Amino acid sequence: MVRAVTSIAAGFATLAAIATLVAAPPASAALYKWVDANGRVVYSDQPPMGNVKSEVVGGASAPANPDAVKEMAGKEAEFKKRQLDRVDDAKKAEKGRLEAQRLAAFCQQARAQVAGLGRVDMVMFRVNEKGERVAMDEAARRTEGERLEQMMRERKCP
Repeated sequence: MVRAVTSIAAGFATLAAIATLVAAPPASAALYKWVDANGRVVYSDQPPMGNVKSEVVGGASAPANPDAVKEMAGKEAEFKKRQLDRVDDAKKAEKGRLEAQRLAAFCQQARAQVAGLGRVDMVMFRVNEKGERVAMDEAARRTEGERLEQMMRERKCP
C-alpha cells in the first residue's frame, strides 16, 4: 500500500512538471506595461485583465539568424587566414633582414679587400692551383680589385 501511494505521488509530480513546462510562457514573450488602480506602474509578461490601457515595452526577440553558423565559420576562416598571413609576413621580414645582414657583411669585406689591394706597402698573396702561396703583382692586384668592384655593383652594395 505504501508503495502504491509513492508511485501515485511520483506520477503526480511528473504530471505537474510536464504541466508546468507546457504552461510556461516562451522566453521571447512580449513585456507589457500599465498603471494599476493604485497608480503604480506594473510590468508583466501577461496583458492586464479588463479594460486597462497598456503598452508593449519589450517585443518578441528577433528571429535567430539562419546563416549564423555559416557566417561564424567564414569569420573563423578569415581569422585563421590573417594569422597565417602574419606568420608568412614575419618569415619574409626575417628572411629580408638576414639577407640584408649578409649583404652588409659581404660589402664590408669586399671594401676591405679592395682597400688592401690598393696599398703598395703590403705584399698580397693568393693561393694557386697547387695550394701554394704566390705573391700578387700589380696586374693581378688590379684584376682582383676590378673583380671585387664588379661584384659589389652587381649586388648593389650601399
